Amino acid sequence: MSSSRSSRLRTFRTLLILGRASNLPTVWSNCLVGWLLGGGGLDWKLLFVCVGASALYTGGMFLNDAFDAEFDRQHRRERPIPTRAIELQAVWIWGFSWIALGLLLLGSLSVLTLLLTILLVASILLYDAIHKMITFSPVIMAACRFWLYLVAASASPDGVTGLAIWSAFALASYIVGLSYMARKESTRGPLPYWPCYLMAAPVLLALMANPGQFARPAIVLSLVLTVWVLISLRHALWMPQPHIGRAVSGLLAGIVLVDWLAFAIAPPSVGILLALLFGTALVFQRFIPAT
Repeated sequence: MSSSRSSRLRTFRTLLILGRASNLPTVWSNCLVGWLLGGGGLDWKLLFVCVGASALYTGGMFLNDAFDAEFDRQHRRERPIPTRAIELQAVWIWGFSWIALGLLLLGSLSVLTLLLTILLVASILLYDAIHKMITFSPVIMAACRFWLYLVAASASPDGVTGLAIWSAFALASYIVGLSYMARKESTRGPLPYWPCYLMAAPVLLALMANPGQFARPAIVLSLVLTVWVLISLRHALWMPQPHIGRAVSGLLAGIVLVDWLAFAIAPPSVGILLALLFGTALVFQRFIPAT
């Protein structure tokens, strides 16, 4: 009985690692802020959006490992497929099943949401299939988060607003910078500084989009995000022995702060929820690798 329970726990942990479950709080914060920028409130429909988005994210992560199986056997032997913790065929099945579930859930909300979800799924599959072959794959990764923002906004009462689109672009810029750094985790070569500048886009947008009485919360949250980014980058750029994985993990958790900054005038209840999501991402990373 104990052996059977231990086996089930190992299988469950394998699935969490494949799905990079520690990053799910950032998916939920994307959905929350995208939804709020579309004029929505905190109700059951938002939960529906989060579940659908989580399914797409999880499926995309499973397929990422499936496509990268040969690469991981050579460069990341600790991943579940190289260690034979799970068979490759099972990963393919899990991945496409999660994608189908997410598409079904989100596509049922509206025609516009269905169309945007199709674009999101196409970006996920394209990234998984070719991200190791091309140098601009971080742009495709950023497109995934861009479309996710708009998917969430499209399900809201006001739909895809101008601020939702601009916020999606700012988030995408942050993701491009983060992803170019993450590429160096499994490859050799000097770490470039220029991707770091792309991470400033959310701050610039927040300061421009929140004039007058709204400037103070935008400035405070901009400082919080800036300090967190610098703390995270320190592990990769300013340490005697760089630890890129730790830097990337911190920057991934920082996506929640980017989302918070996109809705800087959030009421206290939303601020508390986003703070909890940020903390949850950090706690999850202690048990499940973020990359």
